[in-house]
Amino acid sequence: MNKPFRGKSARVLLRSAAVMAAVLVQAVPATAATSAAAAPQGLSCDTGKHAVDDHTGYALCRNNGSTTQTFWVHLVCGWSPDVDGEHVTLSPGQSGQSTAHCAGLGTGIGEIHVRP
Repeated sequence: MNKPFRGKSARVLLRSAAVMAAVLVQAVPATAATSAAAAPQGLSCDTGKHAVDDHTGYALCRNNGSTTQTFWVHLVCGWSPDVDGEHVTLSPGQSGQSTAHCAGLGTGIGEIHVRP
């Protein structure tokens, strides 16, 4: 009959698992944390994470087209549900920003997209 892990053996096993998890998290390069999909036609956009809050993302867009356009930021939030920012309507030549926030309990922003 097998004995369950007790005392020092259990602590060593748990410590090893924690170290391995930390190594795996650090193995993902920071640049892989966000990627932006192509902006809708007629818009030029910059996307990124908030300087102080890694769970807040934005899309800052300019309407270079000849018609009014609406866009919003879409964040892929890892373990938390994905979220959409406010819809922003821009006339030709105008600029605007849409922001959204991933839940604090999740893994943060995995991808940032601009949706038409």
